[in-house]
Amino acid sequence: MSCDCHKAVTDKTQKNILITLLVINAIMFAVELLIGIIAQSTGVLADSLDMLADALVYSVALYAVGRCSSTKRKVAILSGYFQLAIASGIAIDIIRRIIFGSEPSSLLMFIVSCIALIANSYCLMLIAKQKQGEVHMRASYIFSKNDVIANTGVIVASILIYLTGSRWPDIIVGVIITCVVMKGGFHILADARKKEEPSQAVEPTR
Repeated sequence: MSCDCHKAVTDKTQKNILITLLVINAIMFAVELLIGIIAQSTGVLADSLDMLADALVYSVALYAVGRCSSTKRKVAILSGYFQLAIASGIAIDIIRRIIFGSEPSSLLMFIVSCIALIANSYCLMLIAKQKQGEVHMRASYIFSKNDVIANTGVIVASILIYLTGSRWPDIIVGVIITCVVMKGGFHILADARKKEEPSQAVEPTR
């Protein structure tokens, strides 16, 4: 009975955290997408797509709460593939901007990235206690951590663009965000599959 009560409390905590993260990331995706287009910033657009991936992952993680461990592993694996798909989309946009050029607005980049950094730092604080938890929550923690890294990178890029007048800091940060997102995707996939192997090994044959 006590175990069931503890599980119910844990599930409720996970749901509350994930709902908060989902709402924040969905709002910031819309804001950063709009500002990224207006500011012609690869870094901001990359971060907005990362926010979209996060919102999708938090949605499927919500579905996994309270379900069996195999479902949670599948959700984590799906999250990893989301990350890799987003990284591919960012890479395509970077190539397009290198070929056709862009004139990013450092002021807009700086303002929206500071707002995003505050939002994502709050998200990271909420999810930090779950970084050693179940696999679907660990995946969510990796997403939140990557967001903070990406926001910091875009802020640095906006300052460098202002100081140098060059668009290349934006491109370089876009590449770095792509690498961070891709690394996070592979990390999530490896973690989910690693956790799957022991359960398969002890499963009785019939």
